[in-house]
Amino acid sequence: MPDLLVPLYDLPGIQEQDGLWVGKPMPHQSPSVLSFIGDNFSNGWKAEASTAFGSVPPTLIVAVDRASGRLAGFCCWDCTAKGYLGPIGIYEGSRGRGVGKAVVLAALHSMREAGYGYAVIGDAGPVEFFQRICDARVIEGSEPGIYGNPIH
Repeated sequence: MPDLLVPLYDLPGIQEQDGLWVGKPMPHQSPSVLSFIGDNFSNGWKAEASTAFGSVPPTLIVAVDRASGRLAGFCCWDCTAKGYLGPIGIYEGSRGRGVGKAVVLAALHSMREAGYGYAVIGDAGPVEFFQRICDARVIEGSEPGIYGNPIH
């Protein structure tokens, strides 16, 4: 998958999603957030996301379903490398509700507030999703990108 470049200077506004709380978790909430990521996605993503809690405030956005109190999704930045967005994961039962858009836009706005002009989405899976919600652009020649390191 190619890397994508997202200009942060003209992002769409953040819209509240019905039934969701979207924001930054507190450091003491890291065990439950990291368990959610490890249980629903991968240990690799869990390891990347754990670095988000090394920043104050954390470089991580979560969405919580207000009705159930359960995590619905997450989006990190500055975990894989400076200026990189991801990993991003949406709980299977929460897909199609705008959770992905909510966490991605909130994270991109946080990156802009931190002084970034652009964000890189490495090895982007759903390219069309990112193109649609945040004007992401394919970086030609970006495969395998930062993830080409031969250590597994």
